[in-house]
Amino acid sequence: MENPLAAKLSMFADISLDDKAALNWLCDDVRVFQPKCDVIKEGDRPENVFLLVDGWAMRYKVLPNGRRQIMAYLIPGDLCDIHVFILKEMDHCIGLLSEARIAVIPKEKMLSVLDERPRLARALWWSSLVDDSVLREWLVNMGQRNAYDRIAHLLAEMWLRLSVVGRVDGNSMQLPLTQVDLADTMGLTAVHVNRVLQQLRQDGVIELASGTLRIPNIEKLMRVSAFEPNYLHLQPRVN
Repeated sequence: MENPLAAKLSMFADISLDDKAALNWLCDDVRVFQPKCDVIKEGDRPENVFLLVDGWAMRYKVLPNGRRQIMAYLIPGDLCDIHVFILKEMDHCIGLLSEARIAVIPKEKMLSVLDERPRLARALWWSSLVDDSVLREWLVNMGQRNAYDRIAHLLAEMWLRLSVVGRVDGNSMQLPLTQVDLADTMGLTAVHVNRVLQQLRQDGVIELASGTLRIPNIEKLMRVSAFEPNYLHLQPRVN
């Protein structure tokens, strides 16, 4: 299977064979992590960059009262921050939602690629800017959309992002999220999430069973959630 980072960056730049070889070199130390563990904890000072090769992860914070807020989902091809090693310490955690294969990239290797391969450097900056754009859309989702639209919009986003890295099989994709995970993402209760999922099923928008999400008609899902994919910036820009 193609390196998921190369697949993702190819949406922005014309990645050469040498560039792909450099990305594979970045990912030569791949380790298996178990679900429900933290790759990075709040307060850590990381010395490496982490690339998700397989599996799902999340960015989250836990409040003093124990409540959790999930701020982002990471899927294959996503980096846990290109320049994370510049920070004195992490201000949030990165935890795993499923078993995952993660490439551990020493900062020296990442800096080498950024310095020596300007096309890849631009593509990686594009990736970081898209992450910021997704965060802005999530803020809009939380602040202005109702519960039904919030969840439908999130599912449409994840379907498109997973499609880019070849993790959608026909109309189906793996969705290793519990109703509690969705609640902690959407600012809802798990009971409310359950009701919304039931309504989405009744409306024929989704089918969800045993961690597999099937979307019979992605255009319908995008329509009911007023989803506009422009914030994902999937159109190629670099020649």
